Amino acid sequence: MRFLSLRDLDQTEGTVQLQKTSTDDNGKTNIVLVPAPSRTDPNDPLRWPRWKKHVAFTSVCAFTFLTNYAIGGLAPAFYILSIEFSQTMTSTSHLLLYPILVLGLFNFFWVPLANYFGKRPVFVFASLLLCLCYVWGAVATSFKSLLWSNIIAAFAGSSTEALGAAIVNDLYYLHERGSKMGIYMNAISGGNTLGPLICGFVVQSLGWRWHKWIAVILTAVNFVAVLLFVPETRYHRDATTPGISNNISASTSEEAVDIEKAVSTGVTAIRRTSDEQIPQVPKKTFAQDLKLWSGTPPTNLFKMFIRPFPMIAYPAVIYSFLCYSISLVIVVAVNILNSFVLQAPPYNWSPQINGLINIPGLLGNLFGAWAGGDLVDMWCAWRTKKNKGIFEPESRLYLLIIPFFLTSAGCVLFGYGVQNTMSWVALFFGYGMISVALTATPTITMAYVSDCALPVNSDALLLVNGLKNVVAFGFLYGVVPWVEEVGYVDCFGTMAGIFVAIVGIGAMLLILYGARVRHATAKWQVILD
Repeated sequence: MRFLSLRDLDQTEGTVQLQKTSTDDNGKTNIVLVPAPSRTDPNDPLRWPRWKKHVAFTSVCAFTFLTNYAIGGLAPAFYILSIEFSQTMTSTSHLLLYPILVLGLFNFFWVPLANYFGKRPVFVFASLLLCLCYVWGAVATSFKSLLWSNIIAAFAGSSTEALGAAIVNDLYYLHERGSKMGIYMNAISGGNTLGPLICGFVVQSLGWRWHKWIAVILTAVNFVAVLLFVPETRYHRDATTPGISNNISASTSEEAVDIEKAVSTGVTAIRRTSDEQIPQVPKKTFAQDLKLWSGTPPTNLFKMFIRPFPMIAYPAVIYSFLCYSISLVIVVAVNILNSFVLQAPPYNWSPQINGLINIPGLLGNLFGAWAGGDLVDMWCAWRTKKNKGIFEPESRLYLLIIPFFLTSAGCVLFGYGVQNTMSWVALFFGYGMISVALTATPTITMAYVSDCALPVNSDALLLVNGLKNVVAFGFLYGVVPWVEEVGYVDCFGTMAGIFVAIVGIGAMLLILYGARVRHATAKWQVILD
């Protein structure tokens, strides 16, 4: 057993040349493709046709969306379920709390299996299991049975938490990473906002069981999509190979797409190669893509299970999981509590109307994903150009200022609004502002982790996604008695203070000293070979 450093796997240590000014094409800026796609293997996921990438990525995003859609989406029915099954407010909240814990913990089960056996067999099995669990939940006749159906469904859905984020790095280049991570985060958060919105109308008209039956239908369709259109994306590449600068000008986003299209179809013109034709590895057929077995790496499974844990030493990992944790805590706290607030006096809303609170939540998620994804990519492109084409991962962190202000203010507004029985407008605005953090913060910080530790990004993201749910569970398990004891103002005011401290102070320190820390930690031998 020996340990390696990030420098052994990637000599760039996260600082790469992402843009290159052409000397023979009117000085236009060319995008450098990072990581470098294989010159000889059309089966490299980076060289897949764009439609194939997008269909596979969309199928995985749908999988993670449906996990949260049926579990978190049940929140508007909590008040009704507490009456039907004679459960307390705290007990009913367990329908969401324990799945959150499972969604985090079982990342530590699925990711090592996927690294060893491949991502495809994990996704195929887990998507089928998710569908079966929703059938179980739809026919459950007791609270305990419904609870366990949610827990096992969360076990299946946890396969997408870290692996879905890792697929972004399997299929797309660094300059696309922010926007695609934003889409993925919208898929996760969208289940928790669009799910309750739809569930409110379904519960009012058809009953809560039909919410589960709709999820059964959707997950069955998604299982077929995963089975047919998600090939294996695990691919071993030489991480020390520098990026490829394509000789197609890429001064606009449309031209950047042309570069990607050229590479993904194999019609590349790469500056650092000769004009001689490069022998190509045979391209896999559709039937070969459907195989579940893609071999195993030259290591044992036990090492795969213990390999991620030493990486908690990296500051980027610590910062990302803490930011994600507090963002998740605040949003889920509102999900748990809002039905007990809005369906009880003095509001007395029906579940159908209660579900409408997720409209500002959805809008906040969409804005946060755009701000943390596309806007960050545009900001980084500008910063990189100003830095003579050199990309520094810390460039992403500047735009954390958006959730820093919006979410902390939203927390205070929601807490004061509930405690002082303010208009529903105040509660809606507060929740919308809070929801920005659930997509913007992890989109930025998980892309930052991938930039810093690309060769081991699936293990690093495993720690982020696994630990954030454990921390969130600890907070949320006591959120109901906490609110009952101190009130909404103190509860949400405290969460706002924690959010400001973690996101704000951490970002400032990493912006100032992150590059030095990153280069220093790249020498640490904490990666198990």
